[in-house]
Amino acid sequence: MACDMDLSFLRALYDRPGPFASVYLDMRRTEDPRAVEVRRHVQCKELAGQGAPPETIAAVERVVRDEKERRESGCLAVFACGGEVAYAALLDGPPCEEVARYAPLPHVVPLLEQRGEPVSRLVAVVNRLGAHLTCVAADGTRWGAVVPPSVEAPVHKPKGGDMFRQPHVQQAAEEAWRANAKKTARVIDQTVGSCGFELVVIAGDVRERAAVLEHLSEPVLARTVESRAAGPNLDADVAETVRRTRAARMTSAVERFNEQLRKGRRAVDGLRPVVGALRNAQVASLLLDGRADARAPVWTGPQCTDLATSPDELRDRGVSDPVPDRADAALVRALAGTDGELLLITLEDWRAHQGLGALLRYGDRAAVP
Repeated sequence: MACDMDLSFLRALYDRPGPFASVYLDMRRTEDPRAVEVRRHVQCKELAGQGAPPETIAAVERVVRDEKERRESGCLAVFACGGEVAYAALLDGPPCEEVARYAPLPHVVPLLEQRGEPVSRLVAVVNRLGAHLTCVAADGTRWGAVVPPSVEAPVHKPKGGDMFRQPHVQQAAEEAWRANAKKTARVIDQTVGSCGFELVVIAGDVRERAAVLEHLSEPVLARTVESRAAGPNLDADVAETVRRTRAARMTSAVERFNEQLRKGRRAVDGLRPVVGALRNAQVASLLLDGRADARAPVWTGPQCTDLATSPDELRDRGVSDPVPDRADAALVRALAGTDGELLLITLEDWRAHQGLGALLRYGDRAAVP
């Protein structure tokens, strides 16, 4: 089960040579109809002042104009280089900070912070005729599906009429419920098995919930919670369950990290050891918190694992023209390029040196250069 932030969606971005314009723009409408336009003008002026070429600024402006025409609201994140948009996404809510930056690497950490730790999930609202499924993949992709009934009738018990027929119809209705619940459980099992969802939420009819839970396989049942909520309350209940899942995975990862660091085994902390582990493609999970000195320079080269804490160290490794950039941008690029995963830590009692830690996939901290 994946527990950290998958960065694979960023690989296409890093395939481009850069430098990059990174823009986070507040697209929310206010009482001033020109607010978005004013903010866009300020951001583009900042990019120009940092040396961004006109064609790259124009590419950013096109995305902003398109989003304005759609009248979408939220935080627009745009990364452009060479006169083209390399990646753009509209995120919920306002940006934590409006940013306009032109630098060798894209400034993606605000994007990752605002997206939040993904929790892939399946929400099933069940009834006596089947279920409606809502699925959210690890990359945020959403889709829905309907589980049709295995038996359509009868699904309601008689309340009056021919007394001699009632026991027969009641039994038939209960058999229909069980058949439909069994089919719903089978579809949920298959969907979770093929998509690897981390969380399953069962809501809807109280009797049908119990019947579906009874027929789920043990591996799926182990990641399933039951919700009594409906409508908007169900959305809030799912959001709270996702929040608890994120908190539990964060606590688990920190406990693993602390244990491995204490044993001197597969964990390192601090900027220089983490850079060395990333350079060797040893990092399975990078743990990063708000105390990390993200602006401390890390020197980079053309390959994702070309990084060091000094230019001379990188030259000694064959990189002829090292380029400095902020640490978090360099670390995340190396992590994405070596199939590592990111965990953004918000626990106050985590005490990794410089707010940086890494769980290693092999070796130990003594082996990290």
